[in-house]
Amino acid sequence: MSLFTLLFGGDLVRTPRLDAQLAGSRVIAADSGIRHAAELGITPELWVGDFDSTTKELAQKFEAVPREVFPAEKDQTDGELAVDTALRLGATSLVIAGAFGGPRIDHTFLHLAIGMRLAEAGTPIVLTSGAQEGIPLLTGNATFDYAPGTMFSIIGFSALSGLTLTGVKWPLDEVKVPFGSSLTLSNEVSSKLSAELGSGRAMLIAHPFPGTEF
Repeated sequence: MSLFTLLFGGDLVRTPRLDAQLAGSRVIAADSGIRHAAELGITPELWVGDFDSTTKELAQKFEAVPREVFPAEKDQTDGELAVDTALRLGATSLVIAGAFGGPRIDHTFLHLAIGMRLAEAGTPIVLTSGAQEGIPLLTGNATFDYAPGTMFSIIGFSALSGLTLTGVKWPLDEVKVPFGSSLTLSNEVSSKLSAELGSGRAMLIAHPFPGTEF
């Protein structure tokens, strides 16, 4: 498998878990997302975007990183361009670091949607800010490596059916969750988290970094 880390322009905090997720990966930065490179101790192999969010300081600091420059008036965000570039270069799994937060909430929602689309197409993906991370929940069964006490939610992108959660403070057994329901917000890992989904689209949002809250 070929793991790529994509640096997006949202919030990011460096944690041991994030370091482990990025270990051995190839790195592509999307516009201002390159500012996270120094904090993470990594050097992107490529820097893509229209560079309308890149400061002169960042441009000078990372002038040695090869660039792919696109016009500001385009049909894709810089993040989407980074995703497409990684897939073109052979990515088989992705970590999007800096996927949440930042000045544009519409971009955050888009990143979640991109994550769902890629996972459904067969590309494993983690979206993360270090403090929070999102993993698409597909139909079938999945297990997660979160420590006991980790807070998490299941965010439905549609109505859900056959949702089962075990290894949690508030287990569920093949329940139906209407679209827009808060039933699956603010749960807590108690042992080994396992989730099974019969149908629907959902994203597991976890807070693995100590001190973060819902």
